[in-house]
Amino acid sequence: MNVMPQKIKKGRKFDQVLEGARQVFMADGYEGASVDTIAKAAGVSKATLYSYFPDKRLLFTEVARHECGRQAQAAVAELDLDACPREVLARTGRHMLQFFLSDFGQRVFRICVAETDRFPELGCQFYESGPKLVESTLCGYFERAIARGELAIDDTCLAAHQFAELCKAELFPRLVFGVQTRFSTEEIDRVVGSAVDMFLARYGR
Repeated sequence: MNVMPQKIKKGRKFDQVLEGARQVFMADGYEGASVDTIAKAAGVSKATLYSYFPDKRLLFTEVARHECGRQAQAAVAELDLDACPREVLARTGRHMLQFFLSDFGQRVFRICVAETDRFPELGCQFYESGPKLVESTLCGYFERAIARGELAIDDTCLAAHQFAELCKAELFPRLVFGVQTRFSTEEIDRVVGSAVDMFLARYGR
């Protein structure tokens, strides 16, 4: 199909279908996932699956939106807004980088890049459900830390994006270009720790 439906149908087996699709997409990726396999994993007929999601791309979009939202909410839930900037940044940065480097995070990224011309709403949906929530939470934290005299930031939104980009240094490009596919905890901590140091060198007080 060349046009993605604008709405999906909700029903009593919607969550069941979504969970089955999540399991298959996580295991096989977008291209490797078949409608037959998804229907079997969800315990529904193909007719039921199509009644909710008439297009596999739409189903993947909904799964990705939920997964991005789940990851973002988990990251936000771990934050102690009264903790010091170094602790909050380290925890947030580690969560973000682990998602960027995950198999699912990469599949979401590649689908967004590959389909951006035909389906620009894909990237928007992923961004709103995940990164936007983390960005908004960081901005709110920055305001509190500024009020406590711990940070000095004029543009909190820009600062949140700058921190996210610092956390992607070295490892994310290596993954995107296929130089490296697996990363140790030590490698992740090294990049995030350096990102925190650089951020605080610029904005810390």
